[in-house]
Amino acid sequence: MSDEIRTNIAACCKSLRLRRLTANLDLVKEPEPERFLLGLLELEVDHRTRSRIDRNIKQAGFYTLKTFDDFSFDEVTLPSSLSRADLEVLSFIDNRQNLILYGNVGTGKTHLATALGVQACQKGKRVAFYRTASLVTRLVRLNKGGALETFFKSLEKVDLLICDEWGYVPISREGAQLLFQVVSACYETKSIIITTNLEFSKWATIFLDEAMTTAMIDRLIHHGQLLIFDGKSHRVQQSLMRR
Repeated sequence: MSDEIRTNIAACCKSLRLRRLTANLDLVKEPEPERFLLGLLELEVDHRTRSRIDRNIKQAGFYTLKTFDDFSFDEVTLPSSLSRADLEVLSFIDNRQNLILYGNVGTGKTHLATALGVQACQKGKRVAFYRTASLVTRLVRLNKGGALETFFKSLEKVDLLICDEWGYVPISREGAQLLFQVVSACYETKSIIITTNLEFSKWATIFLDEAMTTAMIDRLIHHGQLLIFDGKSHRVQQSLMRR
């Protein structure tokens, strides 16, 4: 390829905001023009896909990255209408269903929730991951600063909201009301994953308002699936202190 042609291609790529195509010119070894162009475009698509996945994972806010590779379903009871394969292909997101991951601490609830979130990011979906107490703190702060509407506008763009450690820490009445607004905003428009060690009958002790708690549970379980984690704490079993 002559320097003149390379310069003209680079100028066109710059004008079209396709600057990476210039960098990939020497990577495609196809003699036919059509295949050469296809090879360039495929490299660009691959780059943009990987960049979008990386961006989605970064914006999701995961505390650690987890996958299905090192997760065991042996001690997880799935509902009859939901299989492991359904989970891995994220059919619950496509169907705007919620998942309630219930069980004792250390049984893998956060691991599975994170793995599902990472998988969603890899499929091009937008995810928001929060520890519930942190989410409530943020909601209260935004509400006092008059910026709550901005949060809900950003929530509209999310396909999956993950609320980790739900009910682990008591929250204020204002925080509970704001969290209820979040659940209501997501109702039938996107999926929510909740990890909790608190059975439904005790949620009112955390959210302080029985009627609002009932309404919240109603929205979550209407299109929801309950996954029960029956095992012992993995952290205790793997602890160095036990060794």
